[in-house]
Amino acid sequence: MTSLPAVTRSARAGRGRRRSVAGGGRAGAAMAECSGLQFVSPYAFEAMQKVDVVRLAALSDPELRLLLPCLVRMALCAPADQSQSWAQDKKLILRLLSGVEAVNSIVALLSVDFHALEQDASKEQQLRHKLGGGSGESILVSQLQHGLTLEFEHSDSPRRLRLVLSELLAIMNKVSESNGEFFLKSSELFESPVYLEEAADVLCILQAELPSLLPIVDVAEALLHVKNGAWFLCLLVANVPDSFNEVCRGLIKNGERQDEESVGGRRRTEALRHLCKMNPSQALRVRGMVVEECHLPGLGVALTLDHTKNESPDDGVSDLVCFVSGLLLGTNAKVRTWFGTFIRNGQQRKRDNISSVLWQMRRQLLLELMGILPTVRSTHIVEEADVDMEPNVSVYSGLKEEHVVKASALLRLYCALMGIAGLKPTDEEAEQLLQLMTSRPPATPAGVRFVSLSFCMLLAFSTLVSTPEQEQLMVMWLSWMIKEEAYFESISGVSASFGEMLLLVAMYFHSNQLSAIIDLVCSTLGMKIVIKPSSLSRMKTIFTQEIFTEQVVTAHAVRVPVTGNLSANITGFLPIHCIYQLLKSRSFTKHKVSIKDWIYRQLCETTTPLHPQLLPLIDVYINSILTPASKSNPEATNQPVTEQEILNVFQGLSGGENTRLTQRYSITTQLLVLYYVLSYEEALLANTKILAAMQKKPKSYSSALMDQIPIKYLIRQAQGLQQELGGLHSALLRLLATNYPHLCIVEDWICEEQITGTDVLLRRMLLTNIAKNHSPKQLQEAFSMLPGNHTQLMQILEHLTLLSAGELIPYAEVLTSNMNRLLNAGVPRRILQTVNKLWMVLNTVMPRRLWVMTVNALQPSVKIVRQQKYTQNDLMIDPLIVLRCDQRSSSDGYNFAHVERISSCPSKAYLNSHLKETAEQDIRPSQNNAMGPEAPEVTREELKNALLAAQDSAAVQILLEICLPTEEEKAQSSNTHSLLKSVHSTTGPKSPELEEEDSLLCNLREVQCLICCLLHQMYIADPNIVKLVHFQGYPCELLALTVAGIPSMHICLDFIPELIAQPELEKQIFAIQLLSFLCIQYALPKSLSVARLAINVMGTLLTVLTQSKRYAFFMPTLPCLVSFCQAFPPLYEDIMSLLIQIGQVCASDVATQTRDFDPIITRLQQLKEKPLEVSGLCKDSSNKSFSRDIASMDPDVRLCQCVENTIIEIINMSVSGV
Repeated sequence: MTSLPAVTRSARAGRGRRRSVAGGGRAGAAMAECSGLQFVSPYAFEAMQKVDVVRLAALSDPELRLLLPCLVRMALCAPADQSQSWAQDKKLILRLLSGVEAVNSIVALLSVDFHALEQDASKEQQLRHKLGGGSGESILVSQLQHGLTLEFEHSDSPRRLRLVLSELLAIMNKVSESNGEFFLKSSELFESPVYLEEAADVLCILQAELPSLLPIVDVAEALLHVKNGAWFLCLLVANVPDSFNEVCRGLIKNGERQDEESVGGRRRTEALRHLCKMNPSQALRVRGMVVEECHLPGLGVALTLDHTKNESPDDGVSDLVCFVSGLLLGTNAKVRTWFGTFIRNGQQRKRDNISSVLWQMRRQLLLELMGILPTVRSTHIVEEADVDMEPNVSVYSGLKEEHVVKASALLRLYCALMGIAGLKPTDEEAEQLLQLMTSRPPATPAGVRFVSLSFCMLLAFSTLVSTPEQEQLMVMWLSWMIKEEAYFESISGVSASFGEMLLLVAMYFHSNQLSAIIDLVCSTLGMKIVIKPSSLSRMKTIFTQEIFTEQVVTAHAVRVPVTGNLSANITGFLPIHCIYQLLKSRSFTKHKVSIKDWIYRQLCETTTPLHPQLLPLIDVYINSILTPASKSNPEATNQPVTEQEILNVFQGLSGGENTRLTQRYSITTQLLVLYYVLSYEEALLANTKILAAMQKKPKSYSSALMDQIPIKYLIRQAQGLQQELGGLHSALLRLLATNYPHLCIVEDWICEEQITGTDVLLRRMLLTNIAKNHSPKQLQEAFSMLPGNHTQLMQILEHLTLLSAGELIPYAEVLTSNMNRLLNAGVPRRILQTVNKLWMVLNTVMPRRLWVMTVNALQPSVKIVRQQKYTQNDLMIDPLIVLRCDQRSSSDGYNFAHVERISSCPSKAYLNSHLKETAEQDIRPSQNNAMGPEAPEVTREELKNALLAAQDSAAVQILLEICLPTEEEKAQSSNTHSLLKSVHSTTGPKSPELEEEDSLLCNLREVQCLICCLLHQMYIADPNIVKLVHFQGYPCELLALTVAGIPSMHICLDFIPELIAQPELEKQIFAIQLLSFLCIQYALPKSLSVARLAINVMGTLLTVLTQSKRYAFFMPTLPCLVSFCQAFPPLYEDIMSLLIQIGQVCASDVATQTRDFDPIITRLQQLKEKPLEVSGLCKDSSNKSFSRDIASMDPDVRLCQCVENTIIEIINMSVSGV
């Protein structure tokens, strides 16, 4: 500080010299504002910002002079930084200031009492507020003898501060009262070039020392209203560098929305440009503030132009193009409208057009456009143009690869400027744009994009083509597009090339879908612009008559890219609509163009919600496959989707450890392909006659393919997505009921409802990570440990019950392949029960495949050795295969449940569907057939019904045979009974409850119950089966089981009279035996009448049968009379008369023999007359008297004994009943 007084003295000594200079300056001519003034350089500002003493020392004296207020304050004020490094820097600053003369005046300014000055300033503001802003009274400055400039020159430092402060406060007050209206304040103090530096020093010191009184943003706003305000503002900010962003934001926020429209806006823009030139690193940030506030658009463009000039020239997209494109093509509608207004207003201004920011921007854009235009100009191109082309047509070609991206960006920018901002191009701009659009880029993805943009721009702004020469140039370019499209696609590797867009536009023009063309153009350009349909009339003529005929459109249709992730959310006219129309008009088959691959790709690119055009597209595609376009050309049909392509869609659903990883296609795609396959098969069946008449036989999809499609699983998935799939779910159910009715069994739907109930949701909450980690391989290892170790298998099976049906699919093969292990003895019942539960869950998602795997797993060991594997087609042809499984499977209830479910599904409904599919194939109508054309169909229908009935009856007979106990079970039962007898002989009488429990708790009884339930369902579904089976007959040992276990057996009462009337003696016996059980089970009036009929028939047969037949008939039927009496006591007299009559007939036959049987006849008469007295004696004596020679008796004797025993049983039954 010791050197500063000396500097001050030298400054005072030189003051007189400056007075003369000032006088001369006041007399000078008016100069342009800020011209000739030195601004703070970016180098100096950066040095001040970083307090880089070394860089400050390198500044020249004029540059350093501008920064003295801040540097002097740093040297004199106590620093907050007490570090050693700052102490050294401070010494350097003092040394730097010691040689500057103006430092002393600044030191004098800092010596003033600023507190008193602030108080006086506050009082003056209050006084002005009371008296009004125009009052001449001032507390800070009073009694001015001369002008403000002379007063400033003659005043000392305190008065200078007061002069500048008073003037500044006056301007600030006027600004606050102007309500946004700009004014220019004439201030001698801020205009005199001689005292600008001293005034700037005072201004900087005042703002630094009185920040609350003079906020820097308000000061900056006030400086815009005086001459040289931009220069003062830059010096003020340079001496307070940290306030740069604050000042810029304040000026922008207070600025006009359209700066080019007013003087104030232009002055504000110019001031901010000077600030950004002083601090260029923050220019783009200031530009961001402009966009954020939507103020001063000219400033944003001007800053961008300044930045573009400072950029190093390269082939990339310039900052100007990026900035303007971002404003017009961004998502902020407010910004887009704001900048569009700037463009429109700028075009309307005729005055000072060249100097406007908009004109500078357009000139810069045009220079950039011309800079990338190809330099090679050809007047005639033989390879690409017509020979008769006019020689004066100029064609640009050969756009450089490094310029393609920049050219695309420029095209989009000009589209935005013209379509959104309303820019009207000049003739020069239109000519250069057309030359750029019709240039030929290299075959790269960027080149494909450029051509697409150029084409859409031609459609959007047809006014760019105004002369015949320009129209011919456009036609040449379009022809080049058609010719080079395939080459571009092959070289660039882009599947969606510009050829697809040409095709779409051509199809739209052919169908007069002009609105769709407008939507396509807007979509490609990425902006919503207004295009009048009338402006497309000339382009329509060119396309439909000169470039794209119908044949060309069809040939190019298959190259249109499919719509990615097609859903109902994508509205408008899409390629699928075009393909649908072309399919409907049979254009593809007419011109022999295959569309199969396109449709398959589109089906693979679908998602929910389902697009409403997909199902009609599939239907019309199937129709084009099966129905020729014309009878004259039956081969003009489309190709169906191959089986391999269909299998690819369902890959990952057939099971395996990597199911979720291998699944590539969405559920929507899989459901659509399933709909296609089922609809194709149904349409093929419906058109069989027509195709046969045309001698055309399209190939049906193989049963092996259908076996691999998880139809039931997909239907369940569709059920949960009904809202998103529209009508697809109902359509699939209709097709399923037609083609696969065995998958629409009501019982299965009920089981599915149980599986998807709330209990499953609760079990899913218990699903741990351990349960999820069990793999099919671990399950196979657990099965291999049977029968030694059950624990691990049981644990894994219990965990699998917590999984959903879809998650169980990978385990299906392991479960079914090991079912033969479960047939061995010693397998715990809990394991059988759990496996059965898992099997039923899998049956809801993959029934057909599960049935085939189960049947193959349960084959007898002999067939397994022979490696005989059945397919779904085998089960369709012969459903009885299911009932030929290992006999051990029918001895266990849980294993038999699987067999029962399989046998019930592919029976009548399955075979009926199969016969329906092949119904028309074997018909060969003949005109010479005497039976008429309808006879073959009737005969085939009868044969079909007969085959179905025979098949169902055979299944019932096999199931009934399973109900009979095997020899092992009979032996085991007899051993058990003998053991119980020996035990109870020593302990006491056998308990009847224990005997009943022993007979019920066995595997055979469980299987019998399952079979009875199944037969009941079959009988209810088709009562004719009941009649057919009972006319065939079955072992009488099963009558008690069937009558008691099958509730629908009561319908047998309807046909028993017909069965009794049959001539075969065996059928008559079976009918009476069946009736005896039915009377006990159903003691109905109808049963009574049928029983009375049976008694009469027995009496009639007694008179007509021979001895041998009489014995064969009455021996098994006489015990049935006991049941008749038990059910209907009124029949007692008729039955007793019949029995006595039988005995008399037998006695008369015996009378011819030597032996005397009068005692037997006598005993029978006594039983009839006195039953209660004689029955007890006869019960014992009869056995004793005849026990010795029963074997030697003839049939009549034995029949008489049976009659006696029957009468005794009736008597005892009636007595016990009483």
